[in-house]
Amino acid sequence: MAQPFPPIEPYAQGLLDVGGGNQIYWETSGNPVGKAALCVHGGPGSGGRRGSRKAFDPEVFRIVLFDQRGCGKSRPHASDPSVGLDHNTTDHLIADMERLREHLGIERWLLYGGSWGSTLTLAYAERYPERVSEVVIVGVTMTRPEETDWLYHGVGRLLPGPWETFRAALPEADRSGNLVAAYSRLLNSSDETVRVKAARAWCAWEDAVIAHEVLGQPGAYSDKNDDALMAFVRICVHYFANDAWLEDGQLLRDAHRLAGIPAVLIHGRLDFGSPLKTAWELSKVWPDAELKVIDDSGHTGSPAMQDALLEAIARFGKSGR
Repeated sequence: MAQPFPPIEPYAQGLLDVGGGNQIYWETSGNPVGKAALCVHGGPGSGGRRGSRKAFDPEVFRIVLFDQRGCGKSRPHASDPSVGLDHNTTDHLIADMERLREHLGIERWLLYGGSWGSTLTLAYAERYPERVSEVVIVGVTMTRPEETDWLYHGVGRLLPGPWETFRAALPEADRSGNLVAAYSRLLNSSDETVRVKAARAWCAWEDAVIAHEVLGQPGAYSDKNDDALMAFVRICVHYFANDAWLEDGQLLRDAHRLAGIPAVLIHGRLDFGSPLKTAWELSKVWPDAELKVIDDSGHTGSPAMQDALLEAIARFGKSGR
């Protein structure tokens, strides 16, 4: 079984001004002249997990982490209800990634993302394919309306009790409509009690969807401090209520732009929240992508999924810059 690399500290870090009063936090670790790799975190709004760097050999890679707008150490922080999210969209995040690449003087980089991070990775790679050397994705999503509808409505067929609790946290008039849109209204309430209650109910549902993943991280969504949890839910609801500002099927339609970019798509067969269908469809239209299905894994991983990830990154590390 492959082992992650030992923890390391960044050798450089900073806040990058990306306009509109926003600053995104970034840090680099590993080999300053190594093969560049960008870790694109999930959520949206989770903040970059510093443990992600342990998947990369620090002697081979120049490892770049960043916190997307409104979360982690980026500023302003979306936990503050006065912080508007009008300038926090997929296009803004793509532009931030490109600005960060230019700021760090990187010509091309490997992109590693998971969950929402895979959607953002694909959107960036289709916009700037010449800037991407390879792609590694764990838990493939494209944030299509059908995927969002499944996660917040459809999968309730498998988890009727927790789903009824999720729905019951909404005003009665909103329980038969679009639940994500209804939660968006609650998260933007002027009443702090309403916002906090809605955020905790949202995370309780997210945790219920992964509760069966005994090899992964059941309970991962609620395991945040109050500010991180509020920013996460506000940003999640903001993106999902707007279909991530992507046309339905856009990332699949434009996958031809990824031609020539080697990729490994790693997906858990037991992923309730993001069923395998999305990864399968993407692999069919991206000939350079290898799909690895992990039988014992859900959305939050397993030892076998970790092995597949480490193997993919190590393989691309040998392909040079």
